[in-house]
Amino acid sequence: MRHIHETTAPGTAPRRPSRRAVLKAVGAAALVTAPALAAAPAHADAARTGQEATYDTIVIGAGYAGITAARELGAQGGRVLVLEARDRIGGRTYADSFAGHQVELGGTWVEATQPHIGAELERYGIGLEEEDPVDRVLLPTPDGPREFTPDDAFGRIGAVLDKLFDGSRDYFERPFEPLYREDLLQSLDRLSLRDRLDGLGLTAEEELLVNGQTSVYSGGSSSSGAFTMLAHWWSLAGWNNEGWNNTQRWRMAPGTSGLLTAMLAEAEPELRLSSPVVSVTDTGSQVHVTLSSGESFSAAKAIVAVPVGLWPTITFSPALPAAHTTAASQGIAVPTASKLYIHARSGEGRFYGQGAEGDAPIPMLMPFKETPQGLVYAAFSTDPDLDPTDRAQVTDAVRRLGAELDVIEVRAHDWGKDPYARGGWAFRKPRQLTSLYPDALAPSGRVAFASGDLANGWSGFLDGAVESGLRAARQTLGLE
Repeated sequence: MRHIHETTAPGTAPRRPSRRAVLKAVGAAALVTAPALAAAPAHADAARTGQEATYDTIVIGAGYAGITAARELGAQGGRVLVLEARDRIGGRTYADSFAGHQVELGGTWVEATQPHIGAELERYGIGLEEEDPVDRVLLPTPDGPREFTPDDAFGRIGAVLDKLFDGSRDYFERPFEPLYREDLLQSLDRLSLRDRLDGLGLTAEEELLVNGQTSVYSGGSSSSGAFTMLAHWWSLAGWNNEGWNNTQRWRMAPGTSGLLTAMLAEAEPELRLSSPVVSVTDTGSQVHVTLSSGESFSAAKAIVAVPVGLWPTITFSPALPAAHTTAASQGIAVPTASKLYIHARSGEGRFYGQGAEGDAPIPMLMPFKETPQGLVYAAFSTDPDLDPTDRAQVTDAVRRLGAELDVIEVRAHDWGKDPYARGGWAFRKPRQLTSLYPDALAPSGRVAFASGDLANGWSGFLDGAVESGLRAARQTLGLE
């Protein structure tokens, strides 16, 4: 949730391997693929007679994980039914319009070097749009917010992050195989980000450069999030600050809905919107899925492609295995996550603002697009006391970052209060990596699971959602 741009010194080696090399490294050739199909509209909200229908697979959830799985299964000739609780597709991606621009109220940034989403971008010819650079940066200091040049600010942050993740090349030697060095991770996975920060002996100035990031990613307190979660992302980004910064540099030119719509058109499943699932029963020979309306469907197999935090809202019979039950009870997604877009009159310009842990209702804010009246900014919050739609509260929160915005209007989505998300971005807690993986990624009988919350690689990113959908499809087809 940073908007960071950093120049690369002349002669510096490329920050990361090419996408071709990354794909090879994670075994992309083993993914379930199909010949290109002519795009055709999916069957949305098909009328039902009320009688139980039989499908090869029922996919619960029409986000990136679910649609990926549906496409892979359909490519193998299976009859697939997708059940989506919302009245739209997308899950925790959510494209909307605001102040004359398309905005993403959920997952947004992608990179062509992220192997799974990168392959999808190439497959459908989806172009990327680069975020515009910032003019100045506001960071917290012991004496209050201070203005820095972008190079100075991000260089300072990067120096502290280098200390924070020192050794990550060893314990995440193979980032897409997160437990490859489980012997080194067992002790590290016990640490919260607060534990790690406290153990580094940072100066007050140094910690203030990063604890806004460590706290917001964790869900409001650095004590909540696992040190290994952020270290895993850092390692996936190439073990360096440039790669880390680039994780929020690019967005899809047509928006997240553009790629998802293209995937759905190829998949051609039967799609039913506004269809919340309340129970999943595995009889051993087939799976019965029942909606809140009482309507039920059956299939040979099922894929549950909803956030882990929603698993407790579904009655599973037989009960979920221990790893799945633990993941569901502990939660993985940040439960108080909100994303905001703030339309403000001209004045402060294109600045990036970052707050201090414990004193920033909006700990991260970045410029998005210009309007005839001024600028639209994107921002994040994990403060349960902040009303993200209240202009006065938002104005005060931005003031704590060191800027005075003349706010025109605000558009926000509270993912924690969203009944079909119950949380925003995924961020593991201490011990979850070494205690839940790989068991929580495994099927339970005829039911497989797909979610961006559970990925070997970019958990919490669109790449992780696609990875999980591909994995669930392979499991359903008996290929792993």
